[in-house]
Amino acid sequence: MTMLKSPALARIAPFAAYILFLAFDNILSGLITGLGGDVRLLYAVRVAVVTVLLVWFWRAYTELEWPVKMPMASWLTAFLGGVVVFALWVLPYPEWATLGGAGAGFNPSRPDGGLDLWLVGVRIAGAALVVPLMEELFFRSYLMRWLDKSDFLAIDPARVTSFAFVATAMLFAVEHSLWLAGLLAGLIYGGLYKMHRNLWSPVLAHAVTNAMLGFWVLHTGEWTYW
Repeated sequence: MTMLKSPALARIAPFAAYILFLAFDNILSGLITGLGGDVRLLYAVRVAVVTVLLVWFWRAYTELEWPVKMPMASWLTAFLGGVVVFALWVLPYPEWATLGGAGAGFNPSRPDGGLDLWLVGVRIAGAALVVPLMEELFFRSYLMRWLDKSDFLAIDPARVTSFAFVATAMLFAVEHSLWLAGLLAGLIYGGLYKMHRNLWSPVLAHAVTNAMLGFWVLHTGEWTYW
C-alpha cells in the first residue's frame, strides 16, 4: 500500500499505461481484427484505463487542488499558449522534422462516408481532457522536477534548472511523430509551468491545443494528425 501512495508512481503509472498500449498496438489490433472487432475501439480502451488510473491516484496530485488559485491573466496566457502550440503543430514541416513518417491516423468515418459521432466524441474527449492531465503530470509535474531532485515535490517549478527544462522538452518531443512541433510545445508548456508555478497552466494550454487540433482535423480530414 505504501508503494501505491508514491507520488512518483501516481504520475508515472497513467503515462506508462498509455505508452504500453502504443507499444503493443499491432498485437492488440491483430487480436481485435481476428475477432471481427473495430480496432478504433482500442483508443477508447486506452483512454478508459488511463482515466481509471488518474482517478485512483487523484489524491496524490496535490498541485491540482481545486478551486484553482491562479490569476485571470495566467489563465489567459495559458489559453493563448495553447493556441500558439496549435498553430505551430499544423505548420508544414520538412521530412527531417518527423519521426517514422505520417501514419494513417485515427479515422472516425463510417462505411457510408459519414462520421461516427461516438468515436469522434471519444477521440476529442481523450485528447483534450485525459491526455493533457496524464502528460503534464508525468512530464512537467514529475520528470522536469525529478531531473533536478529525486524529491521532486520539494522543487519550486520556477527554480527548475535549464537542463531539466530543455531535457524534458526533448523527451516530450520524441514521444510525437512531429518531433520538432513536440519540442516547441514542450518548451511552451514547460515555460508556462515555470512562469505560473501552477500545473493547471500547462494542462489548460495542452487541452486547448488538443481540442483545437481535433476540430481542425474534423474540418480538414487530415486524420494523420490523430
